[in-house]
This record gives sequence, structure tokens and C-alpha cells, in this order.
Amino acid sequence: MLDRTMPRPMTMGEAAQALGVSVDTVRRWDRAGKITTVRDERNRRLVEASEVQRLSASPQRHATESTLSARNHFPGVIRSVEIAGVMALVEIEAGPHRITAAITRDAVEELGLRAGMPATATVKATSVMVQRGD
Repeated sequence: MLDRTMPRPMTMGEAAQALGVSVDTVRRWDRAGKITTVRDERNRRLVEASEVQRLSASPQRHATESTLSARNHFPGVIRSVEIAGVMALVEIEAGPHRITAAITRDAVEELGLRAGMPATATVKATSVMVQRGD
């Protein structure tokens, strides 16, 4: 007889969605021993509901409500915007960090970026994305 009092284990995708992270992040946590997974009869990794609850109770891991999968968000203030032709350089002071992003002139104009306004630099791999901060 099936015991319906125990929640069923979640797939990696379900666990990632419940935790607000990517599936790759859940896989890395599994390899690093930060999360415990079990294997089903088809050898797929599953995450117990108790593990998702444990990690949900942890402090907030991301400083944004964005749905981007990037892990590094640097909220700060735009210190300069230099436009030359179709490109622009946007320098953001984020705490002790100074981040310069090369983005299109169109992006600067569409976002209305200017010195002194809040913005967030989102870093993923070798790319820097800029998100308006208000």
C-alpha cells in the first residue's frame, strides 16, 4: 500500500524550481555534498522534500528577484556612461567593486542609464548584463 503521508521525492527540475535556482545549481550542490539526493529505479537523481525544505529555510542566496539564472548580481550605482558610436561603457560601483560593462548604445538609451542612478550588474561567464535598478 502506498504511504501518502510522506511527500514524494522531487525531480531535479522540480527541486530547482522550488528553490529558485537552476538545475545545474542543484546538480553542483549534489556533487559537492550540499544536498542529498536519492536514485529511483531508473537511476534518476531525486531530491527529498525534506531537503528542499531545509534549503528553503537557508538565508536568501541571491540579491535579486530576477528570474535570471546568473549567480552573481552586483547592485550599485552607475558612476559613468560613455557612449561612442553604437557601443557604450557603463561603470557601476557596487560596494567595493567597480564593474565596467560594454553594452550597446541602444541598451543605454532604452534603459535610460545615466550616472548616479541605481543599477545592477549581472555577471555570467564572461558576459556582464546591466539591469536598471528602480
